[in-house]
Amino acid sequence: MSQSSPDAQDARVGSVALRQFGDYVIALGNRFAFLDWDTQKVTTIHELEQDKPNNRFNDGKVDPKGRFFAGTMAEETAPGVRARRQGALYTLFPDCSVIKQLDQVDISNGLDWSLDHRTFFHIDSLAYAVHAFSYDVHTGKIACPRLLYHLEKEEQMPDGMCIDVEGKLWVACIDGGRIIRIDPETGKRIQTVKLPTPRITSCCFGGKDYSEMYVTSAYDGLDEATLAKEPHAGEIFKAYSDIIALTNDLKICFQAAVVGTRQLCFPFPVVHLVGQRLVTRGGGAGDVRVSPEELRWKCKFSVGNIL
Repeated sequence: MSQSSPDAQDARVGSVALRQFGDYVIALGNRFAFLDWDTQKVTTIHELEQDKPNNRFNDGKVDPKGRFFAGTMAEETAPGVRARRQGALYTLFPDCSVIKQLDQVDISNGLDWSLDHRTFFHIDSLAYAVHAFSYDVHTGKIACPRLLYHLEKEEQMPDGMCIDVEGKLWVACIDGGRIIRIDPETGKRIQTVKLPTPRITSCCFGGKDYSEMYVTSAYDGLDEATLAKEPHAGEIFKAYSDIIALTNDLKICFQAAVVGTRQLCFPFPVVHLVGQRLVTRGGGAGDVRVSPEELRWKCKFSVGNIL
């Protein structure tokens, strides 16, 4: 392991996980690293894909046994132009070893595990689909991919994803202005929740009893004219039901309510360490400062303990 240079701290952070004994594991640029919040030290664990300088890490999440799954993607070389099938999906194990799980991925994105820990779900955004894999919880290996759901034209491109207490998947549809609920048993969409901005990026459950869903959106890359037409771009939304808990017999009827303005721009942030604060730089609205406590709150619904 080695301490990263100051330039590495300016690399884009694709995903963040909490460590069992404090601080963070991050996937930034083309590397896995530890982040010590108090000292602002970033320690590289593994640097990957050094032969692909245009690649970076994107979405990631911790599996039921504390392994950190995170995938890579190629950056655009011009608006709407990127090299195809340059990404991969990796797993960082608690002993700091790394394996490649998938290759020839376009944009590695939303991922989660079934409630019985026997199935792994993964999104390759440019495939416009959610795939399911058999998953060995003991080894962390995935195998036997199958198409679970291909998005409809109006749903646009899949991005982040989470799973609810009924084992149903929720998928954020970037440029589709919605999240959709998918039944993994049937491969069918069973619910759609539309939101007041098109670039919906991810979703997770939170709140006192995890009955609330928090949905993020993006505004980076939008010019002033587009932002004027999309005033809610970059905001965080809360979707909630009239019934407090999500139970097996609950018919979920979500509404959307804005809970913040341009506070989070995942999956495309650039993170700089400044004093005791985290500065997330997105396009068009200046800096947003997030305290360590706020970062832990935002992370804890989608990541577990690792290392």
